[in-house]
Amino acid sequence: MSHHHENTTAVINRLSRAIGHLEAVKRMVEEGRDCSEVLVQLAAVKSAINNTGKLILKDHLDHCIVEALETGDHKPLDALSEAIDKFIK
Repeated sequence: MSHHHENTTAVINRLSRAIGHLEAVKRMVEEGRDCSEVLVQLAAVKSAINNTGKLILKDHLDHCIVEALETGDHKPLDALSEAIDKFIK
């Protein structure tokens, strides 16, 4: 099933930035940069990924879950519950 929503471009852009940021953190480690600086940058990457996850969740709620509720299909609700459990671990 294809999942293209209004925020797909924004999600892809955010992921690209997070990947670039994580690559920069990897270079920091390779260069022997201060551990505190690395940790601060890792926290920024983690925040960027979490915010991207929130955007994906919003899209999913606005489209897939609304549609599931309208059609009475509970499978997407069960899948969402499982995905949220994994995301917040």
